Amino acid sequence: MSLARSGIAVAAALTALLALAPPVAAQDASTLKKDMIGQWELATTERSKTCVVTLKGDATPQGLKLELEPGCAAALPFTKEITAWNVRGLDIVRLQDAAGQPVIDFTEVESGIFEGLRTGEGVYILQNLAAARSLAKSMDQMIGDWSMVRGNGQTICGLTLTNTEATGDNFQVFLKPKCDPAVAAFAPNQWRLDHGRMLLLSAKGDTWQFEADDNAQWRRVPDTADPLIMMRGQ
Repeated sequence: MSLARSGIAVAAALTALLALAPPVAAQDASTLKKDMIGQWELATTERSKTCVVTLKGDATPQGLKLELEPGCAAALPFTKEITAWNVRGLDIVRLQDAAGQPVIDFTEVESGIFEGLRTGEGVYILQNLAAARSLAKSMDQMIGDWSMVRGNGQTICGLTLTNTEATGDNFQVFLKPKCDPAVAAFAPNQWRLDHGRMLLLSAKGDTWQFEADDNAQWRRVPDTADPLIMMRGQ
């Protein structure tokens, strides 16, 4: 009898846990809805085309209200179809049409950054507007002439970072004449900012990574006894 009673107790406990599950899921979706209210930048992955979307908490027959800035339709034509937004399941942020059908679904890939795929077009990014503009400002500050310098202060190469699109999220970089053989052999032709690091990339697929140090310079990582530093062109 004790085993039977134990089995009944376990079954009752499982039933109680299952009964609790839906409210927990609903709470997750509810939290996401609250977190999404505000201004967001909808953009291509390289941010060459952008659109500001304001997500609101007011309900409509089609979903939750949103506003698209006037230039959205010209920058991203598919946004003409978007009339509302909603959260589907636990973690899908849906921009939808008047019939409630998805125009594009987003899922969070890192804090405050969502990715969505449109078949035949590619990936789009939905990012908190303030964070997106901060990134753009950081990018703008990187554009221009730089010197690559050894730890002893010897300049070994000059290069120019541009905002000209290359591939994916990358932009073109150009080496100036008379670079050190090691840099010339590496031959970087693209660059980008990635999680606080500056990446130089070569056509061969090699990557050099640099981190900002306390002197507003960028030092190659991992560090070595003979460090390599990126400084503003002199």
